[in-house]
Amino acid sequence: MPRHAPFLVIALATVWALPAMITSDRTASASPLRPLPFFYDLYSFRGDTGVTDVVASFAVPAGNLDHENVNGEVRYRFNVTFVLADTALGLVARADDSVFVAVGRPLAGKHLLHTYVETRAAPSKATVQRVIVIDAPYPGTGQLYTHAYEVPDYSGGALMLSDIALGLPERNGGWRRGGVTLALLPRDHFPSGVFDVYYEIYNLTHGGTYRTEIAIEPFRGPNSRGLEADQAVRVSFSGEAAAEPGEALPELRRLDASLADGPYRLTVKVTDEITGRTARRESQLVVRKWEDGATLVPSCPVTPGVPHPDCPEARAARE
Repeated sequence: MPRHAPFLVIALATVWALPAMITSDRTASASPLRPLPFFYDLYSFRGDTGVTDVVASFAVPAGNLDHENVNGEVRYRFNVTFVLADTALGLVARADDSVFVAVGRPLAGKHLLHTYVETRAAPSKATVQRVIVIDAPYPGTGQLYTHAYEVPDYSGGALMLSDIALGLPERNGGWRRGGVTLALLPRDHFPSGVFDVYYEIYNLTHGGTYRTEIAIEPFRGPNSRGLEADQAVRVSFSGEAAAEPGEALPELRRLDASLADGPYRLTVKVTDEITGRTARRESQLVVRKWEDGATLVPSCPVTPGVPHPDCPEARAARE
């Protein structure tokens, strides 16, 4: 089974106090308070003993961060907080990480620094998610996003699929789950080209055959002008369910799809050929070409409320 982040339960009142972190005393710098826009996405998977594992993928344009010049290096540091608050039960799952990378020269403004944090939560339809990024050297710089979020329930014996997680290929390191390593990136900020697709299948017939179909189609929404139907990409393959009863069957696929900029619908459909049962999961993918590249930055887990000034330098997986 994969290793999990601790399941931390704290008082609900603590969550609503989090915005104060963004407007704390500016002891590190005299720079004015300012926002820190970033991109993020959430991916959920079946956890142990009825809980759900939820991983948050963050991407921050380097130009939105201040940097420090130390010993001939250019350093970028930012802190991330991910909170799932069950408003019905008054419980909270929370993860806090510090992110650090040193480079030889300042990064281009649109260069993406991306990372991830993970926590666990009980399934709930009454959950609010909050994600926060703070520029570590300058506490007056930060951004908070909050939305309703239903924590999926993967219990039971029905054929099910997890969320579809996407990652950049050929990276050293990243989010790990079981034997899989994925350089997670938010689904709304992907380059055209090769990318990794990861998902888990639950409750296939043990030892039976199954068929998987993956489709990437132009999304026919208000912003999809110029996308043609012939740009759709479809692949299918068959396999044998090696997972023991009750275990997840993980699948990591690398897709090579030359896609024009714009929104796409990504669909994964699995058919249990023994029982005829099917499961389907859809997600939206937005292709945005960029010239400035991306750097995967491993994070340093920290304890809420405890300073962590000595986060060791991480080896970045740079494009």
